[in-house]
Parts: sequence; structure tokens; C-alpha cells
Amino acid sequence: MTHATILAARVLLAILFIVAGLGKLGDVQGFGAYMASGGVPAFLAWPVVLFEILGGLAILVGFQTRIAALALGAFCLASGLLYHFDLGDQMQMTALMKNLGLTGGYLLLALAGAGQWSIDARLGRAAPLTA
Repeated sequence: MTHATILAARVLLAILFIVAGLGKLGDVQGFGAYMASGGVPAFLAWPVVLFEILGGLAILVGFQTRIAALALGAFCLASGLLYHFDLGDQMQMTALMKNLGLTGGYLLLALAGAGQWSIDARLGRAAPLTA
């Protein structure tokens, strides 16, 4: 992968969470009610909103990228299963597949690392994992 490709992947994966988190700021209480409908306590709405924004920003700038990517990937998997797993609803199954695809993207980012154009590289943590 080139440095530009990894940067592009980080930007595209980060935008999703930054925009989603910022969008929830307009109605955190309503988001909490939605969370409760899936069995997650509503009081976790603020931590989730902050996680989305800060996790997205970490990916964007390439800070603690592997950890952030694993956390966001797990979040995509969990939220997909909790809120979109409905075999009788094609739209929900499509949303689940989107979440699974994002999980895969975050796993790849966790493996590849942040790349050279990142805070992690400046701190000496950008070398890719080797098998």
C-alpha cells in the first residue's frame, strides 16, 4: 500500500464516525432512547457519541490507530448485530452487511497501521505488523 492509499482509507473510515457523532449531538436524548430499544442503557448515549467523534478523529489524524481501528471495528460489529440483524427486513440486512464491511476495513487498518502520514509515524508507531 502507498502512503496516500492508507491516508485515503483513514479519511474515508474516519468521516463516517465523525459525522455520525456530531449529528447525534443535536438529540443525544433521542439517540439514548434508540440505544435503549436495542437493549443498551440510554445513559451510555453520551459516551457513545464521544467515542464516535474521538475515535473518528484518532483515525483521521493517525493517532493510536491500531487501537482506535479495533475499537471502531468492534463497535461496527456489535451495533450491526444489535440494531440491524433482522432476517425479515432487507434494508436492515443491507445495513448489517455495511457494518460487517466496515468492520473488515477497520481490521485491515489495524493490521496495516496508520502509514507514514500520521501522528503514529511521528511517534515511531507506524510500522506495519508482520506475520
